[in-house]
Amino acid sequence: MKLYSTKNPKVFYSLKEAVLKGLPDDNGLFMPQSIPKLPNTFFEGIKGMSFTEVAFEMAHGLIGDSIPANDLLQIVESSVNFPAPVISLSNDIKVLELFHGPSLAFKDFGARFMAQLMSYYNDSDEPLRILVATSGDTGGAVAAGFLNTPGIEVVILYPSGKVSDLQEKQLTTLGGNITALEVDGTFDDCQHLVKQAFLDKELTSKHRLSSANSINIARVIPQMFYYVEAYKQLSDKRKPLVFSVPSGNFGNLTAGLFAKRMGLPVSQFIAATNENDIVPKYLKSGNYEPRPSVRTLSNAMDVGAPSNFARMLDLNCSTWNIMKDEITGYAYNDMATKKGIAEVWNQHDYVIDPHGAVGYLALQDYMKENGSVNGVVLETAHPSKFLDTVEEVIGKQVEVPERLAVLNDRTKVAIDMSIRFKDFKEWLI
Repeated sequence: MKLYSTKNPKVFYSLKEAVLKGLPDDNGLFMPQSIPKLPNTFFEGIKGMSFTEVAFEMAHGLIGDSIPANDLLQIVESSVNFPAPVISLSNDIKVLELFHGPSLAFKDFGARFMAQLMSYYNDSDEPLRILVATSGDTGGAVAAGFLNTPGIEVVILYPSGKVSDLQEKQLTTLGGNITALEVDGTFDDCQHLVKQAFLDKELTSKHRLSSANSINIARVIPQMFYYVEAYKQLSDKRKPLVFSVPSGNFGNLTAGLFAKRMGLPVSQFIAATNENDIVPKYLKSGNYEPRPSVRTLSNAMDVGAPSNFARMLDLNCSTWNIMKDEITGYAYNDMATKKGIAEVWNQHDYVIDPHGAVGYLALQDYMKENGSVNGVVLETAHPSKFLDTVEEVIGKQVEVPERLAVLNDRTKVAIDMSIRFKDFKEWLI
């Protein structure tokens, strides 16, 4: 498998280089030189396969001989070892539950696979320092995925006061090789600090740095798996397949585009966002206008300059007309999000989190315009991570899984950090 930068398709890197570097030196994003299409027989015979088998075939199809098959199988078996069930709300609307991993968020798939892959490739005596910005769930997933991984240190930057209490506990209570920095700014500020660090020659000459955000290709690859796993579980595959993807940094939707390129028969992707509606506006107008993010109830999507937009452009020949035919965008404010949570509860007796509610609303609006579909909403986080909002809306106590409840009594440990790169650099050195 060879990869190139979205800013320079003429220079190629190995998978090991791309995974351990995180970002190319030109501040682009790594992309596969080619995305092989799996044979139709794979999708036709998928019903009898386990989730692990599906994941391995997808990974092996993309990665090829970059990793020996037996080693890759071990990586997959160690990371994809929890389910992604499809729950039916109606004939047209299904929910893909992606919160059954250790941190109760979809990012467990990417974080655990990436931790295994980095550990596999990390053959240096010098520690590898992982820098990751989070608006909510990424940090918890990365912390759980990399905890006590030999030779790897993790630094998580999160925006002060802009993640839920339980999300913050997931970032700040594990200790060990996990350090949390509480940044006096927004997620975009956190992400900017991380990107600046990768471009600073003094830092990169003194430290081995890599990223665990979806800017790292190792995060995107495993997120393909559950799109195919969802397709496997659909009893009637004749209607058009539509995925509604709650989106912030757009790594999740990018992974869906990868899966489609590998042969998954997807009719349409829906980019479902909150008030940080940069991509839906682009899809309507052709004008891409990043701006500072605003805080919402669906905080994992509070991103004003989504990194993976560069990959989406690359996959669509940098052409608006092509992208808007493949992806439809919708955006909703907090009031609408609460109404979505209430509707799912009242009409379907299902508790959905704010991110899933945005995806549900978008799918509803898409079907009003396009008719009956096989609609799959990606439920990206367990509703208990947003207790105040969800319980207020549905008027019912939400059960908190034990692995999250135990965090309540743990003491937060975080280091205050400004948004000045000078301060962050001095701390790193």
